[in-house]
Amino acid sequence: MVVLFAGCRQDDYVETIGVCPLVISTDPTNTANSVPYNKVITATFNEKMDGATITKSSFLLQLGTTLIDGDVSYSDSTAKFTPKAILEPFTTYKGTIKNTVKDQAGNVLQKDYVWTFTTMPQITLVASPIIGGIVVGGGAYAIGATVTVTATPLPGYAFVNWTENGTVVSLVSSPLRVNSSETANKTVEVSTSSSYQFAMTAANRTITANFMLVVPGNFAINLSSNPAAGGTTSGAGSFVENSTRIVSATANTGYTFVSWTDGGLVVSNSNTYTLTLTANKSLVANFQINTYSLTVSGVNGTVAKTPNQSVYDYGTIVQLTPTPTVGYSFTSWTGDASGTSNPLSVTMNANKIIAANFTLNTYTLNVTATNGTVVPVPSQATYNHGSTVQLTATANSGYTFTSWSGDATGSTNPLTVSMISNKNITANFTANATYSLNVTSVNGIVTKNPDLTTYASGASVLLTATANSGYTFTGWSGDATGSVSPVTVVMNANKNVTANFIVTPAQGPGAINLGGAAIYTVLSKTGISTTVGSAITGNIGVSPNAATGITGFGLIMDASGVFSKSSPSSLVSGNVYAADYAVPTPANISTAVSDMETAFTTANGLTTTVITELGAGDITGMTLAPGLYKWGTGLLISGGGVTLTGGANDTWVFQIGQGMTVANGAIIHLAGGAQAKNIFWITASNAVIGSTVNFSGNILSQTLISLNTGAVVTGRLLGQTAVTLNAATVIFPQ
Repeated sequence: MVVLFAGCRQDDYVETIGVCPLVISTDPTNTANSVPYNKVITATFNEKMDGATITKSSFLLQLGTTLIDGDVSYSDSTAKFTPKAILEPFTTYKGTIKNTVKDQAGNVLQKDYVWTFTTMPQITLVASPIIGGIVVGGGAYAIGATVTVTATPLPGYAFVNWTENGTVVSLVSSPLRVNSSETANKTVEVSTSSSYQFAMTAANRTITANFMLVVPGNFAINLSSNPAAGGTTSGAGSFVENSTRIVSATANTGYTFVSWTDGGLVVSNSNTYTLTLTANKSLVANFQINTYSLTVSGVNGTVAKTPNQSVYDYGTIVQLTPTPTVGYSFTSWTGDASGTSNPLSVTMNANKIIAANFTLNTYTLNVTATNGTVVPVPSQATYNHGSTVQLTATANSGYTFTSWSGDATGSTNPLTVSMISNKNITANFTANATYSLNVTSVNGIVTKNPDLTTYASGASVLLTATANSGYTFTGWSGDATGSVSPVTVVMNANKNVTANFIVTPAQGPGAINLGGAAIYTVLSKTGISTTVGSAITGNIGVSPNAATGITGFGLIMDASGVFSKSSPSSLVSGNVYAADYAVPTPANISTAVSDMETAFTTANGLTTTVITELGAGDITGMTLAPGLYKWGTGLLISGGGVTLTGGANDTWVFQIGQGMTVANGAIIHLAGGAQAKNIFWITASNAVIGSTVNFSGNILSQTLISLNTGAVVTGRLLGQTAVTLNAATVIFPQ
């Protein structure tokens, strides 16, 4: 079975079966340091491998470009490389697993796996001269390890100092100690104590113990520190017999000088000791490590010390672990420590007093209730540990409390909650019996809030009645009463409710009877003219003038001779009539014109409840209710337009003593259901409708009616002289 395994690598590698082999760990790890010289190098795979492919040619160890000789073996997913010789100190080696190794299914490692590591640095000790003394403490050390080297002079020699990083110099006999300036350019003095202690650095180091030959007549002073880390000494060397010498001791940080001893006997308690040299001297500077006390405290909690001692040596690291009492939390350290580390490591370099601070826990209580309410007592944002809260659940109408869930159980009500943690509790309510609500409405609509199929017992439903245009809501019947809308119905049974509406009585002077003129959208006595771009829905006609008075419509006579059609037909959707067309058109259109004149006279003669001279002839921006309006002068409607608000059956009649001007862009707004067919504009002179006007209503003019570019009129144009349209639209009012 061969499958393409895209997870192995992003190319056309074909995997035989299974997973891709990977190196998942090495020992030493990549970039490890302080690796022992005799380390066995291992590489572990993510699966069992074909051991035959893991050989000296596929598992390499190199120093630079030089291959290291070794034995390679494989067992249980791990390959081993055992060098035949110990590794070099503080040297970086490179390990490589070649991509020729395979797993047991034949899958190869996708690419060479390479890593590096560095061996331990080494301390090399040299005695100068070699016969001058014995040095111990050299060898391999991990970086950061504490190293103690000791120099012991042989008979006839005295220890002088430790030096590093220079040429080894044999120090000759001198009546005085060798001055360090003599070798300043060759060696660096690092200590004058025969016991020298230091931390291992990341480098190989060669340190020389310098000894001085004690010539006849001289005696040696050999100095050492106890312990070696306690401090340093000065004053050692070879000196003339009976000379007076001063030796001194300096304590390291964390130590205190105690005494000088010679052969175990205390010879001085001062760190400087003056002696007369009558024999070889081996003096020991004794130091005592400082000890410190650590006092810890914690209110509402405890603090554990590891190690737990009454006093601690200088440099001891003590781990402090705070444990709060139940209901409290550790928050911080104060005193000789700060911060919030837990546990806290304290280095003992002084007497210390440390307090662990604990704070009482507070918790939140979140209560959820749907179809009911829950009252907590006390009601707080948070609660102290151990406090109690009483929860009382109250069901909404139509529901019953049934149980608690979340961080509470059962059905006890009220419920007492002990606050020992943050809590989320839900009060559960169950709906009682459900009922249906059927609402009937004619000539109006009723909205239900909420609008549901069924309602729980006791639920309240808000019913709002809205009448259709031309109708008025009068009241409720069935399972609701009264005339107020909205009304609230409480669902305690199945219910049937009817909203009642009546026709709204018409307001205004009433509609004007147009007689035979009513079937015309445009009717004129002298002529109708248009430009390209006009559109008229309905019929147009001229009488007593002949069809020659109708221009711009491209008239095409019907075969009957009774009417004609416009070309294109989009100019006039209906028929075109003229006084010179075939019978019965002359009589019919003559009657229509007569009825138009009668309608003008009737409308202009209305006097009941008339509103006169409103706005001094300028009604721009006004809102007008249904009614009869009259002006002795002309009427102006500017760009702000006018609003007519009323019901679908309400009427408006405007008696205008002179002409009517509707400015460019003006709009006749209709509100509340008002209809264009119930609006009548009666003008004794010209009616001029400006460009892009949106006009509503029937215009009855004794003279010219003019529509400018882009004007739209919803209504009739009934002119006793001419009617002109300039790319305008007239829509028959329905």
